[in-house]
Amino acid sequence: MGPNSRDRLRRRGVVPAVLAAVAALVLSGCSADTLQRGYLPEASTGATDQTQRITDLWNGSWVAALAVGVLVWGLTIWVVIAYRRRRSDDPAPRQIRYHVPLEITYTVVPLVMVSVLFYFTARDQAAILSMDDADGGAAQHTVEVIGKQWSWDFNYVEEDVYVTGRQAQLQAPGVEDRLPQLWLPVNERVEFHLYARDVNHSFFVPAWLFKMDNIPGRENQFRVTPTREGTFAGRCAELCGENHAEMLFTVRVVSREEFDAHIAELEAAGQTGQLSVELSREGLVPGYVGGGVTGRGNEGGGN
Repeated sequence: MGPNSRDRLRRRGVVPAVLAAVAALVLSGCSADTLQRGYLPEASTGATDQTQRITDLWNGSWVAALAVGVLVWGLTIWVVIAYRRRRSDDPAPRQIRYHVPLEITYTVVPLVMVSVLFYFTARDQAAILSMDDADGGAAQHTVEVIGKQWSWDFNYVEEDVYVTGRQAQLQAPGVEDRLPQLWLPVNERVEFHLYARDVNHSFFVPAWLFKMDNIPGRENQFRVTPTREGTFAGRCAELCGENHAEMLFTVRVVSREEFDAHIAELEAAGQTGQLSVELSREGLVPGYVGGGVTGRGNEGGGN
């Protein structure tokens, strides 16, 4: 065996060793829990009755995509190596004409894959957005979420109280304590009605793995059951203007007793009635856009 042959063998052994080392390094940084939730936010685990369904759909999608990617990468590398130009080859490579069975295969297989992905996505989306009492049970609470530049208003419909928010000043100290807070009782089904007063917004709670748009002149709805107590960050997920990044809120999922106490605090503060969901930019004051209580309650101020 000549020196060139030994060098080739060494190089062939180095590549698999490097790939194995990289794979071991990557996998060593992935806990079983991280892999199980598909690198989604840790806070999403058990946050609502829908997060597991969404996680399963996400994991199935990226595992299928990874399998296809590995296959394509492998075939590409194999073609590059197997059909590379050699010194003994003629100037022009050997020409290959159409291969009908192969072309049918790489047309049909992607169609099947897309169809399967579409089926599972449509199935889960229908379940997540269902407003039928048979899917998850009847709603025990109704909350109206009103997006405005650049904050949020919340109406607790059955309790006939409200919370109105002001734009978050991210540079100011203690901004987290001044964000509008949406309080919900744990393990009780909530029906959301989404509105916008001015431009498109989007109600997004990352830990819930869910968002839905607030569109002017249109009412969107969904139901969800928070299943774990905690404090969850919320934000607008639709670019809505200059201060879009400061359109923040907080969701607090608490026990029934804490929820009732919070409702009593809102009543004691005079925040009774319901904020208007109508399109309006009236009542603008510095630092607050959206107006007070109009149309369905007493006049009121902000939190």
